[in-house]
Amino acid sequence: MPPVAAAGELLAVCRVHALQADPGPVGVTAIDKRPVDGPVKVRAFGVYGDVQADRANHGGQEQAVYAYGQDDADWWSEQLEREIEPGLFGENLRVRGIPVSHAVVGERWAVGSALLEVTQPRTPCATFGRRMGEDRWVKRFAQANRTGAYLRVVETGTITVGDAVEVTYRPEHGVTLADWFGAWASGDATEPARRLLSAHACGDICLTEEMRARAEQAAGRLVED
Repeated sequence: MPPVAAAGELLAVCRVHALQADPGPVGVTAIDKRPVDGPVKVRAFGVYGDVQADRANHGGQEQAVYAYGQDDADWWSEQLEREIEPGLFGENLRVRGIPVSHAVVGERWAVGSALLEVTQPRTPCATFGRRMGEDRWVKRFAQANRTGAYLRVVETGTITVGDAVEVTYRPEHGVTLADWFGAWASGDATEPARRLLSAHACGDICLTEEMRARAEQAAGRLVED
């Protein structure tokens, strides 16, 4: 498939401002991300200078970078009647012009000299809920299906606010993050699961361990039924 023309812009690069105490199992959280100026290196585990306090659930190389779309942030601003400034959701990248929550699983983005790959949607957690201080936040965020995108770093590099975000590859299976998250949440993810597993098997994409396990579970439900 030919490269897709540059369609987005990097509005902010965010990294942890300070670790905060958290009543969760790790005891601290790095969700307090704030914009930084100047060129920033992106390495295998994400934005240089950032911290992943809980790599078992919210990090590692398969969730190295978290991106959120300005369109989704604007929608939440209207819903919550408050500004959703870059970093508030714990994202590393705030992007405009790319429908982040509707990115195709396995899609690749060239940003600055780095190459990133969309891996999976964000599943909201209790720490996120405490961060926002909004009633029933975890449930509301999940129901809105505006999850943003976790990405792995395919090629390390340097990114700067104002860089173009170019979709260089889009897999043909067509399953978006919103497709998958919505189907999984509804309990009827058999069809997208099979498409993802087929694309993974032929090497078109590389599913994360979490995504593959869930897809295998969903694809097996039809057989069990």
